Amino acid sequence: MEDEPSVRHLACSVLENLGHKVLSASNGKDALHVARGQKRSPIRLVITDVIMPVMGGKVMAERLKTRYPNLKILFTSGYTDDAILAHGVLQPGVEFLPKPYTPAALARKVRHLLDEKSTSEPAGPED
Repeated sequence: MEDEPSVRHLACSVLENLGHKVLSASNGKDALHVARGQKRSPIRLVITDVIMPVMGGKVMAERLKTRYPNLKILFTSGYTDDAILAHGVLQPGVEFLPKPYTPAALARKVRHLLDEKSTSEPAGPED
């Protein structure tokens, strides 16, 4: 989830070139709508800007985690650490990639998160 079209397009292109299926949204509300429409396979990872219009990344991530408990979240931002701290994102166990990031840095972070072993069942919508 990224509100800046050029950054969103670049991230999607990098991930698609690595063989990942990518869903995209320009704000948190749209991301929730896109996720609700995803029926074929579980969403394993969400990459989201912290500060977004309509609904911020943290709120959107919290809502998605209720549906997909094992969902991995990667927060990104070009704002200063103080601004990110104010949004309550930089906490132990939270994955963060500062902007601007390179395609290689994004690929490494995504691989790291997807390779992490979960202690429970694969993420999926709860019935």
